[in-house]
Amino acid sequence: MANTSDAKKLVQIDVSSDTVCPWCFVGKKNLEKAMELPKEHFDFEVRWHPFLLDPSAPREGIKKCDKIKQKFGADQYEHIISRITKVFRDLGLEYDTSGLTGNTLDSHRLITFAARQGYDKQNALVEELFYNYCCQGKYIGDREVLLDAARKVGIGGAAELLEDPRKGLEEVYEELEKYSSCIRGVPHFVINGKYKLSGGQPPGVFLRAFQAVANEI
Repeated sequence: MANTSDAKKLVQIDVSSDTVCPWCFVGKKNLEKAMELPKEHFDFEVRWHPFLLDPSAPREGIKKCDKIKQKFGADQYEHIISRITKVFRDLGLEYDTSGLTGNTLDSHRLITFAARQGYDKQNALVEELFYNYCCQGKYIGDREVLLDAARKVGIGGAAELLEDPRKGLEEVYEELEKYSSCIRGVPHFVINGKYKLSGGQPPGVFLRAFQAVANEI
């Protein structure tokens, strides 16, 4: 017989990520697959924290394809895109190489702000922003893209937040210091404050971590 809700064990997952990181979207999808399998035994709380892959990225944006070539070299571009495309297709998604990438600070202000309205809403916003960027070629440095995502998932007060570039900055910097100052790459997962995983891990890796946590609760 399945455990009752009261008997379920709580697993808290802190995720550091950047909204222009396709591997962070892959990690999110694999985490969610893992969370589906033992859900009769666990309650999950997923909390998203900022990481800036390129703090100096321009606010006006740069073509996504140009940024990849700058970072990895033009000779590696096709290989990288081919790999990302295959991984996304295995998840039932199509990776879009069009559009702009750039500064992600405003998206992190919005995500951090969304947590006040519930981690479920925050998670839905993160999903929407990843999908916008990775699969629809939208630039999430664009305020209208951010506002559309916030409206879609029911985040109130987004317009007021984004109108003032200072609002929410202190909270983002506090989160960066607390969760991201000691890591070098994303996605980075911390499970119940102890078990740490990095990269777009397959679901089985998360399941083993959940079981290790369960054995200690």
